[in-house]
Amino acid sequence: MNKNNRIRVFVVLWFLLLAGCSQFGTRRGTGDLGIIIERATGSVLVVDSSHQRTLCRIEGLGDLSHASVVFSRDERFGYVFGRDGGLSKVDLLSCRLVRRILQSGNSIGGAISQDGRLVAVSNYEPGGVRIFDAGTLDPVVDIPARYDATGRTSKVVGLVDAPGQKFVFSLFDAGEIWLADVSSPKTPRVTRFRQVGRQPYDALISPDGRFYMAGLFGEDGLARLDLWHPEQGVVRVLPDYGRGEKKLPVYKMPHLEGWAMTEEYAFVPAVGHHEVLVTDRRSWRLVRRIPVHGQPVFVMARPDGRQVWVNFAHPLNDTVQVVDVDSLELVKTLTPGKSVLHMEFTPRGEQVWISVRDKDRVDVYDTASFALAARLPARKPSGIFFTDRAHRIGL
Repeated sequence: MNKNNRIRVFVVLWFLLLAGCSQFGTRRGTGDLGIIIERATGSVLVVDSSHQRTLCRIEGLGDLSHASVVFSRDERFGYVFGRDGGLSKVDLLSCRLVRRILQSGNSIGGAISQDGRLVAVSNYEPGGVRIFDAGTLDPVVDIPARYDATGRTSKVVGLVDAPGQKFVFSLFDAGEIWLADVSSPKTPRVTRFRQVGRQPYDALISPDGRFYMAGLFGEDGLARLDLWHPEQGVVRVLPDYGRGEKKLPVYKMPHLEGWAMTEEYAFVPAVGHHEVLVTDRRSWRLVRRIPVHGQPVFVMARPDGRQVWVNFAHPLNDTVQVVDVDSLELVKTLTPGKSVLHMEFTPRGEQVWISVRDKDRVDVYDTASFALAARLPARKPSGIFFTDRAHRIGL
């Protein structure tokens, strides 16, 4: 074989190799990928939502009993926040753990900045927010949550990203909301809003990034900060929201990040009550109370805003219910099995993935017909996170 023929053979083999890599997933996009938390084993599954299949398992991520994930702008990397203070960076394409650090004793979630360069973690112990370089996970700055003259620090909850290269978070012990401008990361500018209400326990930011809403566990109502006009301070809204006059047992606090925001309404899980509260998004007045199966945990809107899906706290956590937004009526009840912990819609909402912890599986439902489309085995699954979150404020 002469030199020219050898070159031709080499080129053909090279293109065949590339085609094979593409076919078997080494070269592929990231827009339909996701991560499922396996809370009992410190591992995560990387999944393909287009074909409803598991691609790989990544292990060694520590305590994931209360874990969440944010994604890099290119959707390749996931940042996993563990309850043990661990911050892990995983590569979804190569299915490997890139780096893991222990940044605190007890953490409760995190966020990624508007430009994708900073990852922030909210901490219970020692409190405060710590910010890291998204590329290396090297520390950038620490924001201690000291709130009085004695130097006491507060547990931090409800950390979200906001437009203008900002992070917003709540101080559970102090009853405060802090707005941190990290345009100059090593010298953040922090604005404090005091006396917002007793024990803010979780929070959300509206999809357009304008309103930050903190739920209050120590009293009724919510604290709302208008990020377009922060100089107006925090105002109290929804006085009917909360624990109410009758002190009912609360089996699991609802996650406010899962609130449903549609064009007209906000759908709010009522703390300690078997109700979803419907409020007008312009006036923030209560429109309707929808009786549901149990105490809501996640109240999540399908991407087109036509449906709202609700799951529930123990001991009624085997059920999922669907609200039609047009009629504000319940239209479907499903019973996937004990310990439904989380739901996640595919980017355009044709399917919803539901973790069923005690059955060691994730169920996939068609949101038009409510038919079961697929089941994926998983070890005690909890949170499900798809990469389209990379392009949504607050997620």
